[in-house]
Amino acid sequence: MFTQSLILLTGLALLYYGSSILVEGAASTAVMFAVRPVIIGLTIVSLATSAPELLVSLVAAYKGSGGISIGNILGSNVINIALVLGISAVIRPVSISRQVIRIEIPYMIFISFVFWLLCMDSRINRTDGIILIFFLCVFMTYGFFTAKDKFNGQGKPKDRPFNQMLENGLYIILGIVMLSFGANFVVREAIVIASQMGLSQTFIGISVVALGTSLPELATSAVAAARGESDISVGNVVGSNLFNICLVMGVVGIFNPMSIDPSLHGFEFPFMIFICLVLGVMASVKKGVTKPGGILFIVLFFIYIAVSYVK
Repeated sequence: MFTQSLILLTGLALLYYGSSILVEGAASTAVMFAVRPVIIGLTIVSLATSAPELLVSLVAAYKGSGGISIGNILGSNVINIALVLGISAVIRPVSISRQVIRIEIPYMIFISFVFWLLCMDSRINRTDGIILIFFLCVFMTYGFFTAKDKFNGQGKPKDRPFNQMLENGLYIILGIVMLSFGANFVVREAIVIASQMGLSQTFIGISVVALGTSLPELATSAVAAARGESDISVGNVVGSNLFNICLVMGVVGIFNPMSIDPSLHGFEFPFMIFICLVLGVMASVKKGVTKPGGILFIVLFFIYIAVSYVK
């Protein structure tokens, strides 16, 4: 058990540091092209921080561990809001722009409902995957045009020296390599630990694996919140949830269709929708997430883990 735990922690460390390097390279590249911070958070940073979920879920699905794959996504989406945004708000209240309240958060809630509906037959198949990828393309197109339209000539893209672009590219490649090894370690040892402890693969995916793959979002959003970069903090969480569903489950559905534990419809899926709705209401009423709101989210996270364990 000690050896498996050590390898699991090594895998989680690779996921964390690999994502940090990937985020740094991706965000630096985005800044060089003068993309608005909220768009960086919603697209570039979200895509980078969702890379662990993508790789872990793909590896798990390929190895026939669908419980870890779907549990990772459900758990990560809850953790992104309840823990990541909760901790960020406790550090410093997070303000949310009107556009995010009116468009991005409702779209995240809509996609969450669509995902649940597609999973009602307890399978993710190729058609489901294509539908999810389509909605991702809609979101990316929206992000591209809003970034372009809202620029309004307030500045010009920074000079793009070849050395800086090369360094960013190397960061991105190194991050992906570290994520690949980390994902394989995490999935392999999570399966072993689950069987040794008598825990279901789905619970391991919802808790340990989901928390591990959400470390990049936690680090990115917490630092952004501490620096007063609420757009990146909120954009990272909302964007990551969208990428987790549309990209990760979309790719898994297309390349490795899998079955889903029907018991997840009793609590895990509804709770994911519930936490999204709580964020939507809080954002609409408070125009952000206050410290009390952050504490509420953290409490909801522990309730989620506790109920998932005992049910």
